[in-house]
Amino acid sequence: MSRRIIGVDVGGTFTDVFSLDTESGRAGVAKVPTTRPDQSGGFLAGLRHEVESLGEIATVVHGTTAGTNALLERKGARTGVITTEGFRDVLEMRRRDRPRTWGLRGDFVPVVPRDLRLEVPERVLADGTVERAVDLDAVRAAGRALLDQGCASVVVLFVNAYANPENEARAAAALREIWPNAHVAASSEILPEIREFERFSTTALNGYLQPEVAGYLDRLEGALEGEGFGGEFLIVQSNGGVMSVDTACRLPVRTALSGPAAGVIAAGYIAESAGFSNVITGDMGGTSFDVSLIAGGETVLSPQTAIDFGLVVRTPMIEIATIGAGGGSIASVDAGGLLQIGPESAGSDPGPVAYGRGNDRPTVTDANIVLGRIDPARPLGDGLGALDLDAAKAAIRRHVAEPLGLELMEAAEAIVRVATSAMAGAIRLVSIERGFDPERFVYMPFGGGGALHAGAMIAEVGLARALVPRYPGVTSALGCVIADMRQDFVQTLGAMLDELDLAALRDRVQAHVDEGNATLDAADTGFAAREVRVELDMAYLGQTHTVAVPVSVEMDGATVKPVSAGAIRAAFEATYRELYGRLLTSPIRVLNLRTAVIGKRPKFDLATLAPDPGARVETAAKGARPVYAQGAWHEARVFDRLALPVGARIDGPAVLEQPDATIFVEPWLAAEVDAHGNVLLTAKESAA
Repeated sequence: MSRRIIGVDVGGTFTDVFSLDTESGRAGVAKVPTTRPDQSGGFLAGLRHEVESLGEIATVVHGTTAGTNALLERKGARTGVITTEGFRDVLEMRRRDRPRTWGLRGDFVPVVPRDLRLEVPERVLADGTVERAVDLDAVRAAGRALLDQGCASVVVLFVNAYANPENEARAAAALREIWPNAHVAASSEILPEIREFERFSTTALNGYLQPEVAGYLDRLEGALEGEGFGGEFLIVQSNGGVMSVDTACRLPVRTALSGPAAGVIAAGYIAESAGFSNVITGDMGGTSFDVSLIAGGETVLSPQTAIDFGLVVRTPMIEIATIGAGGGSIASVDAGGLLQIGPESAGSDPGPVAYGRGNDRPTVTDANIVLGRIDPARPLGDGLGALDLDAAKAAIRRHVAEPLGLELMEAAEAIVRVATSAMAGAIRLVSIERGFDPERFVYMPFGGGGALHAGAMIAEVGLARALVPRYPGVTSALGCVIADMRQDFVQTLGAMLDELDLAALRDRVQAHVDEGNATLDAADTGFAAREVRVELDMAYLGQTHTVAVPVSVEMDGATVKPVSAGAIRAAFEATYRELYGRLLTSPIRVLNLRTAVIGKRPKFDLATLAPDPGARVETAAKGARPVYAQGAWHEARVFDRLALPVGARIDGPAVLEQPDATIFVEPWLAAEVDAHGNVLLTAKESAA
């Protein structure tokens, strides 16, 4: 029986692969160019890089950007909406926010145009009373009208369906009788939670993505089976857990930010193994820079995220701040004479100028090549020949140096400085602006370009040190391998704490646990353990915003034990006091129940990735080359990073190269290899 597990993270520029043989502990990595428009080509190429036959693989775990890209590029399916009379414009009215806070103008185009949002007679009151039963003939007529207009999916969005889903369920059942595919959903199936816009938006986006994501995963699954793969195929969710392909096809909205979430999970595990519980992650790929924070060993989950302006998804997601500052981000001088980086990216095709594929505008990667930090003779990833240094120089000279009146090397360094300034701003957003002191956190850069800018992040933000993982370029793919299987559930309760029906609460938690366990049982996975987490969204009466209150629930096997009102009150007061420093005297309201059922997948020992015991610094040395930094040239020693032994210390300036990433050790930094093969970067005085 095969014991090989492979994680595949498809990014905008590269498809990253991390392969682990669970018996021998041997790991393999690969970076291959992402193929567009069908990403499955790069996906399969990455697998073939690691195995001769796909039949050797037990499990493939995929972090996908298919859903995110479809939303950002507005390339989802033509979707129809059937809603309550008077509520067809909820998706367009939103919360009346604006694209720019201080701007007087701004456009928003919903993913479902008004002519595809149809109304039918029905009404459920806020207390769940069915005031008017749904008119099923009207529902069928609306469904046929949407089919006639070319809709590939349809969603049912009835007001107050969270309180009583009866009308929605009947309408969805009627639509499934006439709809030619499985892309029919009701909001009470996707998000049975109060607040129309968030529920409507999440469900509509799910329908918008369903044909695109389900089609991609079906094609990919078919291609895997066609090449002999008969193992388990799992998809990473935006909450950092994994789910089956069937669940992903039914709930594609949960795949948004899938790949970056896997990177955060890996970063937390690597940092914990290295002795750090407070981590700021910085994932720099070819297109974007993604930042997240882990405090006390816990990732921060956000109940709601806006993928783009007005495209609100309310489902648990790891909190990630994203900016357009990847290696392929294009540098330009605007009409006001200011140097700009991104958000436009050269991606994998045509890629940076140095790739020689037709792009003539300089990117951050081109700047790093010109500065000597990337060796043009040894580019990252497979499928790339030697890079064109002269073309990169010419592009920077033409588009940046001459317009700004700078010398070539000054212009190249300016590109990197502007990019790192934007990256530092993203780090401040998740740390300083939320009350966290960066000095208490270790910075973990990963992605193909993250470790090139680690020193700049330490200096710009005031971080104490940086920890570069063993395989930084494929960290998100590694996260796919170790991510747990997770099922999240939500149900609105809408009751005062003193009047809360505790027996009904226990029954609802039990229903969630039973459904979650059934999903875990259906997975062909040997879980090391199972865990149930329960949270209540609570607030004082009159408050609009709630706090997420973790509630300890005891289990007797798979049976949920009752929880007391006193325990709930104590948990709320402890959480509220921690957040706001004081308690109020108002009555307490319980708005929503959230349950997570988690299957803990076996973790591998990161010590298996450590350098060979016989490794020596002298063997790892590869010579030296000039590198431009801080306005001057430096003679930087070059090393094979993976050949450095545990305990090796390398003083900057130095360049540590490996197939999936490059680490630039700035002149004022020192690098030291820890017991797991990670590289710890600190100021020379601190490292002495």
